[in-house]
Amino acid sequence: MNKKLQPVSLIIMGKEYKIACAPEEQNDLIRSAQQLDIQMRQMRDSGKVAGADRIAVMAALNLAHELQLMKNQNAMLTQTLSECLAKMTHKIENVLENT
Repeated sequence: MNKKLQPVSLIIMGKEYKIACAPEEQNDLIRSAQQLDIQMRQMRDSGKVAGADRIAVMAALNLAHELQLMKNQNAMLTQTLSECLAKMTHKIENVLENT
């Protein structure tokens, strides 16, 4: 099924960007752009990073790092959940065998 892409207007550090996006993904795209804008403005306002290109790269690196941390946490939680489910399955099987 071919989904119709629609342009979404985003403002990041005072500049407008038009991005084609599926309608069901627009809200997430807007929130992502807002988060990027916040990160970039914080870096600019801190005075530690100069130049829009460097600010964009540092903000992207920070967001990518946060994403990687979340992926690692998700993997650990998934593994823990799998282990718990395996233990529960084993207990249930033991109970069913002994009845």
